[in-house]
Amino acid sequence: MKDRPIRLCRVVTVPLTFKVLYWNQLRFFKERGFKITLVSSPGAELDEVARDLDVASHAIDMAREPTPWRDLKSLSLFSRWLKQQEFDVIHSSTPKAGLIAALAGWRCRVPVRVHTYTGQVWMEKKGLSRLLIKTMDAVIGRLSTYCLTDSRSQRLFLINNRVINKDKLGVVGAGSVAGVDLSRFNPIHWEAERVIVRRECGISPTSVVICYIGRLRADKGINELVSAFQQLSAQSLDADLLLVGPPEYDRKPVSAETMRAMQANPRIHVSGFTPTPERYLSAADLFCFPSYREGFGTAVIEAAAMGVPVVASRIQGCVDSVEDGVTGRLVPPKDATALKEALFDLATNVELRRRMGHAARNRAVRDFDSTLINRQVADCLEKLYRNANLGY
Repeated sequence: MKDRPIRLCRVVTVPLTFKVLYWNQLRFFKERGFKITLVSSPGAELDEVARDLDVASHAIDMAREPTPWRDLKSLSLFSRWLKQQEFDVIHSSTPKAGLIAALAGWRCRVPVRVHTYTGQVWMEKKGLSRLLIKTMDAVIGRLSTYCLTDSRSQRLFLINNRVINKDKLGVVGAGSVAGVDLSRFNPIHWEAERVIVRRECGISPTSVVICYIGRLRADKGINELVSAFQQLSAQSLDADLLLVGPPEYDRKPVSAETMRAMQANPRIHVSGFTPTPERYLSAADLFCFPSYREGFGTAVIEAAAMGVPVVASRIQGCVDSVEDGVTGRLVPPKDATALKEALFDLATNVELRRRMGHAARNRAVRDFDSTLINRQVADCLEKLYRNANLGY
């Protein structure tokens, strides 16, 4: 780095993203010497993270969904503010923040403009909607100095779909956006919580607990997961389903049938958002992640770090975070029957779960240590900054 610290503008759409995904990485960057300013939509989490890390912040209203007039206003406000700053690097994540940051950063001539792709919304869409959102991703790639993606399979997907040139897109290490904090997600530290969490949720000590952590919405595979669990319940399997996360009623909500099952089945337990997912993972025997689309799936490697085997969809991202047959099982997306069969196989085989859980923890330690991933992201930004100053 130069004599003065690199001035970094870090941008996401929703401030909770800073708290849930990037807090540890931001702390690492600050200790590394970056001068950081956080930008997101207004929210208590933005103020909280900025205060806890003792960094600057700036709120810009950004909608998650396409809202043309509101988006133009966001772009105008962000550009006007950005012109008054002297950032060396602007680094964005999440689609809307990526588009606004790329346009404003290019317009204001920020020397280094980086975006991290974390899953394509348009993957599940068709027609004009797919074309529009895909084009937005392509614009981000075109206006950015360089881009990262959180998995190798997603990098290949973006290149094959002609969203971005392969020379402008990289992956940090084995994947993920910020790795996993191995001191926090360590099963040894949470052994006592297994009994406590089960007692809190009304789950017996002998039950096989299948856990899901994330937003409760249709494209996360919740309809299929609940259907698969209902089939397991019909087979009198001694198992409970623990759903940890906030429901979303306005964006791809789960079906009415799924809602009824969640309310009627006493062995389906629904919890809201938690700042300590490791507590719930300590009570789990299996982790299930049946999403339709992902960039990588951070919750998967958090479960792996806790020594919990994973059943996940065979999609971009999950094929990188789960080693099929070694750390868990991969099944076709949107297939409740295949999901049920994989869950049944692991739920009824203690030795298989033990072996896969052990392999999952070892792989998390080897490939996804947050210290390793964060160092590589910082190295990447510093290299781009040096090259920009040398005129490369």
